[in-house]
Amino acid sequence: MRTYVLDASALISFLEDNAGAQKIEAILIEARRGHARVLSSSLNCAEVYSKLLRGHGKEQALRMMSSVFRLPIEIQDATLERSLRAAETKNIYKLYYVDAFAAALAIEHKATLVTSDIDFKKLGHNFPVLWLRSN
Repeated sequence: MRTYVLDASALISFLEDNAGAQKIEAILIEARRGHARVLSSSLNCAEVYSKLLRGHGKEQALRMMSSVFRLPIEIQDATLERSLRAAETKNIYKLYYVDAFAAALAIEHKATLVTSDIDFKKLGHNFPVLWLRSN
């Protein structure tokens, strides 16, 4: 079974029907059929909520986040162990800390990272990334 990790940019793309939303929808259909597993970090979800608050206001942001929680996405907590792994990933790849949570989660689960954030180019070619737009 294929495993995917959605970072904040992927979730925003899906929620706002931006470039790559169809790719995420296909992954979610795969997950509903039991053919894929989809993960996201609680920190990445908080980052999405923050962006939605700025762009849409609290009421709409809460509605949009509620729809995320009904999707076949397993939200992974930021445990101490994951936080330390994210710190290591941040230092190795020179990522922002919240981005490092998505990368560390993908490494932990041997998953494909789904993103449109070009900062993840720092991961190199040996790291599986599904790009939502041409970079």
